Amino acid sequence: MCMYEVIGKIKVISAAQSFPSGFTKREFVVTTANDKYPQDLKFEIVKDKCSLLDSYKEGQEVQVTFDIRGNEYNGKYYVSLSCWKIQSSDSPGASHQGSSSSRRSEAPTSAEPALDDLRNEEDFDDDIPF
Repeated sequence: MCMYEVIGKIKVISAAQSFPSGFTKREFVVTTANDKYPQDLKFEIVKDKCSLLDSYKEGQEVQVTFDIRGNEYNGKYYVSLSCWKIQSSDSPGASHQGSSSSRRSEAPTSAEPALDDLRNEEDFDDDIPF
């Protein structure tokens, strides 16, 4: 599976949603500015990663690393942008080129956790929780 990155400003941060199955998700919207026409992209964070958004505010420029997830539920098909890493775009090591691309991140610094610590396949449920 490819990973993607995008840089933009946070437009909306929603409250966490909890479902009877125990599944929790939180959604946020990032507006890109590097395209001819700015795009509002809705991302979701699931389970214990929902707290990643607590230190961010609307209007802040961020770099989002995400996967594209797709599934079928009752004959309908759904696509989601599943965020597994978010950081301020003015933090050291962040790229300011900002486009939706499938580039790999540069070598991690000692302050960044390992890729396996951030991205856990158990965090993704293939079933829509509604």
